[in-house]
Amino acid sequence: MKSDIEIAQASKLKPIHEIAAQVGLSAEDIEQYGKYKAKISLDVYRRLEHKPDGKLILVTAISPTPAGEGKSTTTVGLGQALGQLLENTDQNAMICLREPSLGPSFGMKGGAAGGGYSQIVPMEDINLHFTGDFHAITSAHNLLAALIDNHIHQGNALRFDVRRIAWNRVLDMNDRALRQIVVGLGGPANGVPRESGFDITVASEVMAVLCLAQDEQDLKERLKKMIIGYNADKAPITVADLGAEGAMAVLLKDAIQPNLVQTLEHTPALVHGGPFANIAHGCNSVIATKMALKLADYVVTEAGFGADLGAEKFFHIKCRQAGLSPAATVVVATIRALKMHGGIDKSALATPDAEAVREGLSNLSKHIENVQMFNVPVVVAINQFPTDSPEEIAVVTDWCKENGIPVALSEVFTKGGAGGLELAQQVLDLVNTRPGSLMFLYNQEDTIQVKIETIVREIYGGDGVQFTSKAQTMLKRIDEMGLSHLPVCMAKTQYSFSDNPNLRGRPEGFTITIRELKISAGAGFIVAITGDIMTMPGLPKVPAAMNMDLLAEGKITGLF
Repeated sequence: MKSDIEIAQASKLKPIHEIAAQVGLSAEDIEQYGKYKAKISLDVYRRLEHKPDGKLILVTAISPTPAGEGKSTTTVGLGQALGQLLENTDQNAMICLREPSLGPSFGMKGGAAGGGYSQIVPMEDINLHFTGDFHAITSAHNLLAALIDNHIHQGNALRFDVRRIAWNRVLDMNDRALRQIVVGLGGPANGVPRESGFDITVASEVMAVLCLAQDEQDLKERLKKMIIGYNADKAPITVADLGAEGAMAVLLKDAIQPNLVQTLEHTPALVHGGPFANIAHGCNSVIATKMALKLADYVVTEAGFGADLGAEKFFHIKCRQAGLSPAATVVVATIRALKMHGGIDKSALATPDAEAVREGLSNLSKHIENVQMFNVPVVVAINQFPTDSPEEIAVVTDWCKENGIPVALSEVFTKGGAGGLELAQQVLDLVNTRPGSLMFLYNQEDTIQVKIETIVREIYGGDGVQFTSKAQTMLKRIDEMGLSHLPVCMAKTQYSFSDNPNLRGRPEGFTITIRELKISAGAGFIVAITGDIMTMPGLPKVPAAMNMDLLAEGKITGLF
């Protein structure tokens, strides 16, 4: 089979104004970035604000493994399949995805444009600079960092404690050498020396703010609330205190507008924003999702990692803040990943082992339970690989049927929308007969400690929570600052329900240790950090970048 980039380069794209017309948008509604990309004006949403929403479908997955799950590919393939089923009706479908980060693209994870015959295109542009949104976010974030250091250099009227600056710089690239740095060296003319560091752009609170903002004014209000440091009395200093929100908003003026592209089968797709799925909430922008719900009858979106992280944050943070309620959720599983959760090493995955699949069902079962706790119905999608045996597939399908869970084989990677027709029909049947009505697992009035304990007990299946002394101090400070009403954004390994990445399947009898709590007041959540979560990844021994090249006539190779 051809590589992803070969498939994408061989495809024939429609001009983006034709894709816009499919969802009722005129040339005045979009700003084209070349032939195949466009920004959509926020005036479109304001114009359609009173139109009824379409039905929202979330795609999540079992706990990730090196064997792969395929959420983005399934999201794109499902959108294409819905497009085929709805082709001769007066209904339509759209897709909403995050924008890929350059860090993983040039590192080891790869892009986030789907794969095989279920991709969003132009995939090279989307996986590289796209429409410049990440650069705008990087610039806005680093402008604030420069203003902070300049304020300190110019007399420090806000009395920043240079030991308690809470604002690093960012770069959209994996670079471990920048995790810890010292700024201001070289004498008085170069500022005040202090320790600092770099995070990757997708971990920036500016990214989370942009993706949760409802409009331009909400963006500014959220920027104002961001805590950037503390003074000598340990009182917080915000962007509003510094007066930087206006200049930051100027840099984000275009970035806040959703990006319109298409799939290989010309299904319209909004690709906008890309917050970290660990340190942030891991979903595309609220603006893009809400706009798509006005433009389409069915909107397929995804949340990062498994249902314990991505779906939980999607429900508790994005849906709660934006007033969204998914009609159904698709949980993606692969036979390969289930075998790893059943105890099989990656090197042995090509060997049929129905018993290992059966053992790995414990992981799938818990993720299904997690979604159902929010009162959202579930469809299981088995993302099929060539090495899957009929006996292994039967283990999953039989289990799902015995437990009343709709299940469908998905071959969207190799067949595009045609490989997802069974899945699409299952989804349509579900959302049109018994759609979900979202419920939450904790109340806003609960303390941060209770919220964390609820997530650990109910979603992870853990026995309890331990808070370090540093975390306990922050719990008290959060309460004193009147921020206990905010939801919790758990920063935890994606590979396990526990905080130990090596505990696959459905571990029991574990506790979660909260080592640190971080206030993201602008984004509107409290980050609870567990384990060794990092905000600036490093590159692997052989980065993906080493296989990329630019050939004659501008042709790119090696990009997946």
